[in-house]
Amino acid sequence: MNPVVMKFGGSSVADAACMRQVAALTRAALPQAPLVVLSAMGKTTNALFAAGKAAESGDLPGALEGHRALEAAHRRAAADLVGQPLPLALDETLAELFGELELLLRGVALLRELSPRSMDAIAAFGERLSTTLFAAHLKAEGLDAAWVDARTVMRTDGNFGAASPLFQVLDREARARFLPLLGPGRVLVTQGYIGATEDGLTTTLGRGGSDYSAAIFGAALGATEVQIWTDVEGVLTCDPRVVPGALPIPEISFSEAGELAAFGAKVLHPATIQPAVEARIPVTVRHTLRPQGRFTTITGEVRTGRPVTALASRGPITVLTVASSRMLAQSGFLARLFEVFARHKVSVDLIATAEVSVSLTVEADAPLKALAADLSAFATVEVSEDRAIVAVVGERLKHTPGVAGRALGALGGINVEMISMGANEINLSLVLRRSESEEALRRLHRALIEEGVA
Repeated sequence: MNPVVMKFGGSSVADAACMRQVAALTRAALPQAPLVVLSAMGKTTNALFAAGKAAESGDLPGALEGHRALEAAHRRAAADLVGQPLPLALDETLAELFGELELLLRGVALLRELSPRSMDAIAAFGERLSTTLFAAHLKAEGLDAAWVDARTVMRTDGNFGAASPLFQVLDREARARFLPLLGPGRVLVTQGYIGATEDGLTTTLGRGGSDYSAAIFGAALGATEVQIWTDVEGVLTCDPRVVPGALPIPEISFSEAGELAAFGAKVLHPATIQPAVEARIPVTVRHTLRPQGRFTTITGEVRTGRPVTALASRGPITVLTVASSRMLAQSGFLARLFEVFARHKVSVDLIATAEVSVSLTVEADAPLKALAADLSAFATVEVSEDRAIVAVVGERLKHTPGVAGRALGALGGINVEMISMGANEINLSLVLRRSESEEALRRLHRALIEEGVA
């Protein structure tokens, strides 16, 4: 039987009460052979990063204080979930995990060096701990539950902090290690976010990597569905903190979801989408505390006919405008331009060209001085910082007359400095001052979604 993959983020397993809710959802899914993928509890990952940084700075007492606070919090949660005294096996596992963490912190403090490899080893404790407690709780509740260390399955390269999965190897490992433990009436618990090199060195997939783990495992196992359980009822038409009237979207395409994620939507990690796209597995985004509420299904293709699906915004970003009269009738200018960005390993998001100038957007942390210096060798460079990209996303966007005009009309006195649409028929991107981005989102939402596009 093909399993269902259920991923729960940090807010869903923040404490013992949250874990009980997750256990109830898991129990309800027993007929579907659930594979449960967990993030670390609450702010655990942040606390682990802070402890590692404290140790690196030579503040061993501060690092150990953070260690003690984490151990106390996890032991309180364990007692709440399985009762006191803790079962011997669980008590010994917790002691072993926190002992290993203390040794790592002491080693970092001794060397005053926190390499990406060491930070990954420290950060991974969050998921190792949360899944240990959750599996123990399921067993205490009488469920047939198994626990597998994701590092034995999620094989990656050695790019610590943002490792890339080795898909061929991990597909084989997933089938070998997961499938024998999966079946109706049984639960398999594992970790998101973490992996290991083929030499067994712990790695992480980067922030938001638990969603990616769930999608990868789902694809490897041919899952019926990948469920992303979080604290919102699916994907919304805009960030509700900016637009309180944002609406839930019942169904959205992989392409639309990918665009929204890339341009600032917080529900999904951008890389989550790709494994599911390739395996044609639907992804649903659900609210942990409202399991019977609204949710969004993300599928390969949606034919709703709607011109605009949702809005998203990302910032701060920086706009570089590169101008040179040499562009006129000269081949190779753009190649020379992009060679500079490639040399500095800077990714360009949007680009717009005119007769003698090119405007490009880059992330705010790009090496602007170095870029400007190299570009100045053959062009003049204007730098505009603290900008934002506001994206209007919809499958029928390009094929619906008047959308761009209505969008620009709705913005009124807000100055749009750059527009990009030609390269992608489902995304109209507008660049403006970041201070005006929230007002722009509210106006666009009202004009394009609440009032609708004729």
